[in-house]
Amino acid sequence: MEISIHNLKKYYGEKLVLDIEELKIKRGRITGLIGPNGSGKSTLLNIISGLDREFLGTVKYDGKLLDKNIYKKMTLVFQKPYLFRRKVYENIEYPLKVRGVNRDERRERVKNIMERLEIEGLKDKKGHLLSGGESQKVSLARALVFNPELLLLDEPTSNIDPESVKVMEREILRFNEETNGTVIIVTHNMEQSERLCHDIIHLER
Repeated sequence: MEISIHNLKKYYGEKLVLDIEELKIKRGRITGLIGPNGSGKSTLLNIISGLDREFLGTVKYDGKLLDKNIYKKMTLVFQKPYLFRRKVYENIEYPLKVRGVNRDERRERVKNIMERLEIEGLKDKKGHLLSGGESQKVSLARALVFNPELLLLDEPTSNIDPESVKVMEREILRFNEETNGTVIIVTHNMEQSERLCHDIIHLER
């Protein structure tokens, strides 16, 4: 999915926090958003995801304005995961259920993504009782399981152990290579952006 942004302005009260005349995020690539705190990285991600509709200008997805069909093709992974108070398996299965995928295929896809993210042992644990690193992996698994056309990541590996970071980065790269899905990742980590990203957008002021 290609994202085209024109004359985007976002205010909090009278304070202008985003001012982007034109920006294209290319289809099938991993794009990093970097910049200091307060530069608008997460705000831009929230606007692209449709969570924040209070802005001036236009954001288009493959040339179209946001609608419910586009919503179904994208997903956002937050820095602090929001998991249901249900089993990990059910958390990961949920996006497939709401999209009407049959039970056998759901089971196969959930099994595969759990193996890839090395979280098979968490299958029956409750989502809200996991550690930070476990939660982040489950949250990424839930995002990847339905092969979105647009994957939005807001500092998905902050404050987790190096081994978990390696696994998550590997699967983000694999997702992009295997599905040609577009990925936008907010990160403070320059080394991570160089490891993962084809393009880097630097936001300032």
